[in-house]
Amino acid sequence: MKYRIKKETKPKLPTFGKYKAVAVHQQTISSDQLIKEACEQYPISEGVMTAAVIRLSEVINRHLHQGDHVRLRDWGLMKFEIESDKVNRLEDFRAKKHIRGVRLHFIPESSDGSQALYDGITFEKERT
Repeated sequence: MKYRIKKETKPKLPTFGKYKAVAVHQQTISSDQLIKEACEQYPISEGVMTAAVIRLSEVINRHLHQGDHVRLRDWGLMKFEIESDKVNRLEDFRAKKHIRGVRLHFIPESSDGSQALYDGITFEKERT
């Protein structure tokens, strides 16, 4: 995994002015490319695989919208989390005013404290 060093530029953060490593993403892989690669390894047509991926994503999205956790075997757990402002008194909270948004959280599958998803990752500084 390539990385570059970046200086924190947000003055309100306690780490303002400090340096950190950030991932360099080389490309975005489309679902069509993923399907094509998967079909090269298994005797299934791209049309069947595409239909399965679309249907699975619809089912996953429905469950996430209902507030469910979704665990995909050998991969991890997905869930939505709400981002909201904090208020001093319970009776002051208003969803439309204080809820800023929703984020998808992904927690990789782990076994005995290790997460296979991260196994084998090496780090290389990006050449500029």
